[in-house]
Amino acid sequence: MRKSVVIDCFPENVKLYREGYAVVVIDVIRATTVAITAAAMGRRCFPVASVEAAWALKATLENPLMAGEVAGCIPEGFDINNSPVDLSARTDISRPIILLSSSGTKLMYAARECEIAYPACFRNYSFLSAYLMEHHPRIALIGAGTRGEFREEDQMCCSWIAERLMKAGYQPENEKTGELVELWSNASPDACTAGKSADYLRRSGQLKDLDFTIACINDINAVFVIRDGEVVMVPSEGLAEPLLLRPTSKDAFPDRFDEKI
Repeated sequence: MRKSVVIDCFPENVKLYREGYAVVVIDVIRATTVAITAAAMGRRCFPVASVEAAWALKATLENPLMAGEVAGCIPEGFDINNSPVDLSARTDISRPIILLSSSGTKLMYAARECEIAYPACFRNYSFLSAYLMEHHPRIALIGAGTRGEFREEDQMCCSWIAERLMKAGYQPENEKTGELVELWSNASPDACTAGKSADYLRRSGQLKDLDFTIACINDINAVFVIRDGEVVMVPSEGLAEPLLLRPTSKDAFPDRFDEKI
């Protein structure tokens, strides 16, 4: 069977890949980073598409943690922002998290109707790439998009996964996919700091989340799937235990800074 990969963007385009594809959904800054961080810590994580859906789900769970933002602001009654740093600092892991964001959780919610969907971010893209090669011949990598734009950090993560797949024999399904891989092939994680998402974090005093995003690269050796509305770790003897590390320098992750994948 011919193996192929395609890069796309925006929740509304998920419907194009509901059948015949393994779908990978990506919102590096910040929803999929938060979701993967939560699930890797052992916390149940439920992405939702709206404030109303969040409150409806809250009524069915025991003491959930409400996390998220709408247009950058924490909704009234929520506990924390859509922040991987704030989440990592908490010790109440027994509390499930209901996660809401302006675009990323809408993407994850839309992906529930796909045959199979995996969230990805800088923290696990390498491990996920290897897993995809072993299990799926046709893969769609979809960025969340923000205000009609395919943001740099999501282009990067999509492209890094696609590049690894292409080196393993997958063919790009369109010209755009190949162009994005070529554009971001040699980029280091801090290339996304010039983008609008990073600029928003600076202006809103949330630089800690940007620092976290570009420091934690491939430090979780695990694969996650969206199943019944929840982000869960894939149970398999072939998967390593998740590694929750905190690299603080480029030397801690030479895979992206010093070596072309």
